[in-house]
Amino acid sequence: MGKRYGLWSYTAGATAARTGDEMAGPALLLAGAALTGSAAPASALLAGMTAAAAVGGPLIGVLLDRSPAPGRLLASALAGYALALGAVLLCLGRAPLEAAVLVAVAAGLLAPAPAGGWTARLPDVVPPAALPRANALDALTFNAASLAGPALAGVLAQLAGARAGVAAAVALICLALPSALRLPRGAAPVPGHPARDPRPPGLPREVAAGFRAIVRSRPLARATAASTVSCAAEGIFVACTPLLGERVLGGAGPGVLLLSGVAAVALAANALLARRPALLPPDTAVALCPLLLAAAMALAATGAPLPLLAAVVLAGLGEGPQLTAVFAIRHREAPDHLRAQIFTTGASLKLTGFAAGAAIAGPLAQRSPAGALLTAAGVQLLAALCAALRPRR
Repeated sequence: MGKRYGLWSYTAGATAARTGDEMAGPALLLAGAALTGSAAPASALLAGMTAAAAVGGPLIGVLLDRSPAPGRLLASALAGYALALGAVLLCLGRAPLEAAVLVAVAAGLLAPAPAGGWTARLPDVVPPAALPRANALDALTFNAASLAGPALAGVLAQLAGARAGVAAAVALICLALPSALRLPRGAAPVPGHPARDPRPPGLPREVAAGFRAIVRSRPLARATAASTVSCAAEGIFVACTPLLGERVLGGAGPGVLLLSGVAAVALAANALLARRPALLPPDTAVALCPLLLAAAMALAATGAPLPLLAAVVLAGLGEGPQLTAVFAIRHREAPDHLRAQIFTTGASLKLTGFAAGAAIAGPLAQRSPAGALLTAAGVQLLAALCAALRPRR
C-alpha cells in the first residue's frame, strides 16, 4: 500500500482536512453569534474546543503510536471530529448552551488529528531522501488552509446563512477520510531510533514518555519551546488585528484580512522551500524566524499603513518557514515509537501558547494596542532566545 499511496494523495487529504479544521473555529463563532444573538456563547464554544484540543493531542498521539493501522484510527478520529462539529451545529438554537459547549469540548479532543496526527505519518509515505521537500509541502497545506478556511467561512455565512460554514467544514473533513484510510501502516524504524515496545506501559506512562522525549532531545526541546512561545505572541497579534483594522484601515473587517495576507506570504515562502529545501536549514530557521516575527510586531505597533504592510510580509516570511523547520526537526529527532505523540503534543502546546497570548491580549489591547503589539514583539524575542539556548550536558 505504501508504494501505491503517493505524496499527492497525502497532500490532497491533508489539505481538505486542515481547511475544514481552519473553517471550524470561525464558522462556529459566526454561527454561535447569529443563532444565539450574542457573541458570548460563540466565544464559549471556541474556548471549550481549544482547551480540549490542548488536552487531546497527547492522547491521540499515544493511540496512533500504539495502533497497527494508524490510517484507520486517524480516519476514525476525523469522522468523530466531523460528527461532533455537526452535533454542535444541531444544538445551537435548539438545546441549552451548556449542551453545545460540552459537544464542542468533545470535538476539541479530536481536533489535533488533522494537524499532528497526519504529519506524523509523512515518513511512511516518502523515502528519507524526499522528506525535506515533502515536509515543506506538508507545511504549505497548513498555510493554504489558514488562508482559505476563515475566508470560506465568512463568505458562506454571508451567502448561505450562519450554519453553512460549519456544514462546509464538516464536508471538507469527511472528504479527507478516504485518504486517511489509505495511509501506509508504517515504515521500517529509522536507524538509531528505538523500536516500539511490544508491551505498552500504560497510557499515563506513554504520555509522560512523549514529554520526556521532547525534553531530553536538545533540538526538539528548543524547537518546541520556541514555537510554543512564538504562538503566544501570535495569539496577541491575532487579537489585535480588529483594532489595527479600525485604526489604520478604516474597519475591523479589513484588520482581520491582515491574517489572510500573512498566510499568503507564508504560503509563497513554503512553496519556495518545497523547491529548494536546503535554502534555509531547520535549526537556523527556528532561531531566525522569531526575530523576523518580532520585527513584524514592532512595525505593526507604529500604526501606520506602510509599516503595517511590511509587518504582514515579514510575519508571513517568519511563520511559513518556522512551521516547516519545526516539522523537519520533529521528523529528524522523534523516536519512531513516539513520533505521532510528539507531533500531537507539540500541536497541543502551541494551542496552549496561542490561547494564553490571546487571553492576555484583551486587557493589554484595551489600554494600548501599540503596547500589546510591542509586548508580542518582546515575546517573539523570548522565543528566539529559547531557540538559541544550548543547555549544558
